[in-house]
Amino acid sequence: MNVLILDDEKEIADLVEVYLKNENYNIYKFYDSDEAIKCIDTVKLDCAILDVMIKGKNGFEICQYIRNKKLNFPIIMLTAKIENQDKITGLTLGADDYITKPFNSLELVARVKSAIRRYKQYNNYK
Repeated sequence: MNVLILDDEKEIADLVEVYLKNENYNIYKFYDSDEAIKCIDTVKLDCAILDVMIKGKNGFEICQYIRNKKLNFPIIMLTAKIENQDKITGLTLGADDYITKPFNSLELVARVKSAIRRYKQYNNYK
């Protein structure tokens, strides 16, 4: 399973990478949106974890980009933006989940597993 992580906070991206690699996910980790977009365009992804406040295109714009390309893999927003309107915006643009920082790493892993499980089930994933 291929998971994209986009977060400009290196420590957070690295932490998420460690936890997901321990669950045998292939990780594509980026600190800026331009490189993440190249990955989205070239790699078959099974999930994306996006920070909202990032240089270049923000996480909301990346989420919208993914959905405009008709890609239906799960998107989890992982962000410090805790206002209800931000959560509503993310979910309205196509995110499947919205987790605020600080976060519990084990909960994040569980949410990733759950999102991918539903994605595979509903898409008759082989």
